[in-house]
Amino acid sequence: MNGRDETAAALEALCASVGLPDARVRASAERALDAKTKPRRSLGRIESLAADIAAIRGSTDLGDFRPVVVVAAGDHGVAIEGVSAYPQVVTQQMVANIAGGGAAISVLAREFGARLVVVDAGTLAPVVHPGAVDARVRAGTGNIAVEPAMRHGEAIALVLHGAALARELAAEGCNLIALGEMGIANTTVASALASAYLHLDPDVVTGTGTGIDSDARRRKVEVIRRALAIANPADAEPVATLAMLGGCEIAYLAGVAVGAAAARIPVLLDGFISTAAALVATRLAPSVGDSLIASHCSQEPGHVVVLEALGLRALVDLELRLGEGSGAALCIPLVRAALALLADMATFSAVGVTDTGA
Repeated sequence: MNGRDETAAALEALCASVGLPDARVRASAERALDAKTKPRRSLGRIESLAADIAAIRGSTDLGDFRPVVVVAAGDHGVAIEGVSAYPQVVTQQMVANIAGGGAAISVLAREFGARLVVVDAGTLAPVVHPGAVDARVRAGTGNIAVEPAMRHGEAIALVLHGAALARELAAEGCNLIALGEMGIANTTVASALASAYLHLDPDVVTGTGTGIDSDARRRKVEVIRRALAIANPADAEPVATLAMLGGCEIAYLAGVAVGAAAARIPVLLDGFISTAAALVATRLAPSVGDSLIASHCSQEPGHVVVLEALGLRALVDLELRLGEGSGAALCIPLVRAALALLADMATFSAVGVTDTGA
């Protein structure tokens, strides 16, 4: 078996290892929540969140809460087409800022007690910082308007690298993984992937990203149309589409999502980019979709579309458009609260409160 066959087989085995949440555990968690001192289901989606997480993890005894935010970074050749309001050098500058503790996600992760893992999945030049993990397989991607983003084998390697990180985090006791990203022009790539996998016109899923004007947005849509014409995704299998149109950080995060789902760890999505990575993951292993939690709904039109395609409903809508994992981090306290209620709230019988069954 040659190297390419081996990596393809490893990906196939990884995807086959993803199971489904335990429906019996979910029912048990729902019964436990119904027995708490409150009207039944009065805590609304907080209760369903707790039950969903118990089902994903396969137990109502969830132990200590140990969240991790994984921020993966990559550069995109399509940035040369003028699709972003920021120059490409900002990717590497911001990765150093995130790893150094100065970015929004750095502050939020500290504030909410989450471990922050920063990964260089494919910046143009290596990020030299002790707080960044090197998972590069190439220096940025090709310009998808004129060429493939990466080779087929590189896409698989990035997915497998992401899954390996998820396994490592699981072995260290992590029990929630939030996805974040950094990469100038990655909303263009996410829109291209959403268009390809969902068979939609780019205009439907393309927004203003970091703040481009209407003329730049129109140019962005046309760039994606050119990319789709080259990729011909209607006839392509999922990895081929990822290789033609994707970003290094998106491929890596897709792998994190698949690996986390295989390890029975819930995956908390951030904005459009991480949700596009989750879309890739579900095309590789459909069962991954049952381990996903949507944190918020961003200002990108494609985010709403992809969430609907994944059958997900965001916990909050804060009108965010930052990325980095910031929206996911802001929802970590909601997850913590849901699990605390399941674990610690008193029952009617334990404290002698009359239960009317309401």
